[in-house]
Amino acid sequence: GVHQDYEEAIKWYIKAADQGYALAQFTLGELYRKGEGVSQDHVTAVTWYAKAADQGHADAQYNLGNMHYNGDGVARNDALAVRWYTKAAEQGVAFAQHNLGYMYRKGKGVPVDYVAAVKWYTEAAEQGNAKAQTNLGLMYDKGKGTPEDDSTALKWYAKAAEQGHVKAQVRLGTMYYSGEGVAQ
Repeated sequence: GVHQDYEEAIKWYIKAADQGYALAQFTLGELYRKGEGVSQDHVTAVTWYAKAADQGHADAQYNLGNMHYNGDGVARNDALAVRWYTKAAEQGVAFAQHNLGYMYRKGKGVPVDYVAAVKWYTEAAEQGNAKAQTNLGLMYDKGKGTPEDDSTALKWYAKAAEQGHVKAQVRLGTMYYSGEGVAQ
């Protein structure tokens, strides 16, 4: 019933956000990060995401983790990225779970912990995250954080490969070619 008017929309989002409404705060973070209806401004995006994240908004927590990891609008800080990814991951955000698995696997912002990496990759993989499925396959393949288990690695590679994940497709092809984890 109204014509598109970014200025008017943002005015109302700000009114709601200033009253503490997390969804409005998150939406403002999105608009400023993407530059939709406003000038792109990552510093302002971080400010709005932080307000929503502090209230438990999972997507804001995930995006705040990304902003800290990439240094968008804030100084690059792996430890803060891990903090926000963890909050989002605990609420079931698969991308945050995958990223947390990666952070533990590589020792970014936390000590290297393959068991924790497997835990978070598994959470994301079970939600269908192809990158996590591939990385979980890798963990079982290499016996990192879990006993080496070719058949479980094969299972996770297959799930990712079915979704078109190229790295998983190549690894799956190699396993079948060499007979690893499969009957020859």
